[in-house]
Order: sequence, then C-alpha cells, then structure tokens
Amino acid sequence: MKNQQDFLDFQKYFTEYQKKFGLIGYKVYFKYEPLDCFANITTNDMVATVGLNSRLLAKDKPFLNVKQSAKHEALHLLLGKLEDLAYARFINKDQIYEAVEEIVFKLEELVGD
Repeated sequence: MKNQQDFLDFQKYFTEYQKKFGLIGYKVYFKYEPLDCFANITTNDMVATVGLNSRLLAKDKPFLNVKQSAKHEALHLLLGKLEDLAYARFINKDQIYEAVEEIVFKLEELVGD
C-alpha cells in the first residue's frame, strides 16, 4: 500500500534529518492521521510528535513529497527552542544568544567549506 509506504519513508527520512541536525536528545513519536497540512510537529520539553497527513485531498496528492516534508519538520525541531524563547514573555539576551549559538554550532556541521 503506497500510503503506508509513504508513512514509513517519512519516518525514515525524519529520523535521518534528526540525526544529521544533532537532535538526538528528543524522544520522537510518529502519527499518521488526518491533518490540515502535509505534515506537522508538536513538542513538549524533549518529546516531539511528528505527523503525516493520512487523508490528502486528491488535488494535493501530486504535491506530496515525504522527504521534503520530513526535512521541513526536522528543521522546525531544530528551531524549536528559539521559537519557544521568542514566544516567551520574559526572556533575556543570554537566553536568545544561547539558543542562536546552539543552532549555529549545528549548522557548522551541516554547511561545507
């Protein structure tokens, strides 16, 4: 079944990007359920739930790219701490600096010379 294979591929690609981005401290759960988008991610502390849409509209099916969707959601995980700080009401410059530095160090490993 193609849909089930898409979900398995999505999990595989997400896990590859998770490791590539150095995000190995997260416990990740996957869901295959109806969504309002191709894929999504929610986080709570060091737990991430990553979903892939199980009921795409016929007009959207040709545009599904599970590898791209997995990478997109992994990048959201990479930026999650910075996003959480941005939404926080009271933060200081040191917290923002620390979150940015964390991302920069991870990107250093990804970006070639």
